[in-house]
Amino acid sequence: MNSVDRQILNIIQREGRVSVKKIAEQCFISSPSASIRLQKLESRGLIKSYSADVDYHLLGYAIKSYVHIDVNAKNKFEFYHYIEKIRNVLECDCITGDYSMQLKVLFKTMTELDQFVNDLQQFGDTHTNVVFSTAVGPRPLMLECKEKRLDSRI
Repeated sequence: MNSVDRQILNIIQREGRVSVKKIAEQCFISSPSASIRLQKLESRGLIKSYSADVDYHLLGYAIKSYVHIDVNAKNKFEFYHYIEKIRNVLECDCITGDYSMQLKVLFKTMTELDQFVNDLQQFGDTHTNVVFSTAVGPRPLMLECKEKRLDSRI
């Protein structure tokens, strides 16, 4: 992957519905070349999907929280099977530290969040943090596009 490929990734991270023509213009390459590069990035798995950045708050999901839970290793796969079915769980990460899992969840009410946490405690002890506000993000990781050059003095 070279700097043009990284530039294409940056462009589509900022604007997922950008046209191939616009990608080509911004990268100073032809449209067919941009299309081929985009297809290669997709086939290599670097572009996993395209999606919309939905404002869930406007849809009534005002309670964003991080729920930490200490799941016993023996119950890990049962936990994964359970948590995959809960649509309010946006992310589930296996983590280090005092807890083994961290969940990012959205709910419309504190009552719904409370019920979820109560149900979750069948798998282990929990700790919940409710988000007051989000100062940064979510945002994509913008990739460095400059090629590293060998120092000519070497």
